[in-house]
Amino acid sequence: MPNEKSVSLPVRRIAIVGSGLSGLTAAILLQQQGHKVVVFEKSRGPGGRLAAKRVPGGSADIGAQYFTARNPDFLPFLRHYAGDSTFAPWQGEFGFRSATGQWSPFPEEHRYVGTPRMTAITRALSHHLDVVPETRVKRFSRYGEQWTLYDIEDSSLGSFDQIILTAPPAQSRDLLVDSGLEAEAVMLEDYVAGIQPCWAVAAHFNETPCAHHQGMRVEHPVLYWLANNSSKPDRKDEGEWWVLHADPAWSQSHVDTPPEQVAALLVEAFRDLVGFAEDPGEVIAHRWLYARSACDAQPGHLWFDEQKIGLAGDWLRGGRVEGAFDSASQLVQAMPSGA
Repeated sequence: MPNEKSVSLPVRRIAIVGSGLSGLTAAILLQQQGHKVVVFEKSRGPGGRLAAKRVPGGSADIGAQYFTARNPDFLPFLRHYAGDSTFAPWQGEFGFRSATGQWSPFPEEHRYVGTPRMTAITRALSHHLDVVPETRVKRFSRYGEQWTLYDIEDSSLGSFDQIILTAPPAQSRDLLVDSGLEAEAVMLEDYVAGIQPCWAVAAHFNETPCAHHQGMRVEHPVLYWLANNSSKPDRKDEGEWWVLHADPAWSQSHVDTPPEQVAALLVEAFRDLVGFAEDPGEVIAHRWLYARSACDAQPGHLWFDEQKIGLAGDWLRGGRVEGAFDSASQLVQAMPSGA
């Protein structure tokens, strides 16, 4: 396990904003070193992009669709802290469809999903930590060598020696601005400009609309990714739930379109693409304002030593799920051992 050896370090109180994979990874690694860590999450539970929506009969993964494990430390970390039962390989057929309609296979690689849903991983990781849910951090102020965090009602959330932000770049920038750290916030502008939205739709079909692939990346004016969510391990659906992700440019141009209209347009495009006539029985739409990072700069993490504030997230490390783990691990390694 990374950083598993016993170390003797000054004990710090560290606040982490965001309980996605990067926030939970950083929290576990820092707690492993003996530090006191509190994770603040604005939603009811952890997850970030490892998100699932409850649907009739089960759930559908509407955020990250799968993850790889190119870093040799990633799977051992998950097995140790989340457990073997929370993820499994997705043994599907994956294809790429070009704009001309030509199909080619994905490169051979192990792809994993959370079981029975993607959120199983982050929920298991959070059990090792002090996670404060439904708490939105609005700002923080420095008093001497410590930072005091405040929520949206301007109530104190406690004092800390260091802060780690794992929210998307726009939210992290706003936090820094509201905390009087404009110089640091400016450094995030390129990342903010590079974040693309994504509309996601989960649609249920009684019959199989497409049998030749379970996951598809497509070059299409409306669609970007299509997946048979019911083909993932430990899903026990009647019929099939399919997840449709819209093309980033299309999502941007329809960012304020009503969800019902978005769902109808994505389903229509999907049916046209695969040649299937049946209308779905259930449809759920979700808008991700901060979905994909198109910024060329990928430093892995950011650390402001004078302020004792760090930033981690998949948007700093290529955008993949595994990038969130890599980013948090690198940040923890880069943080000075002193107080």
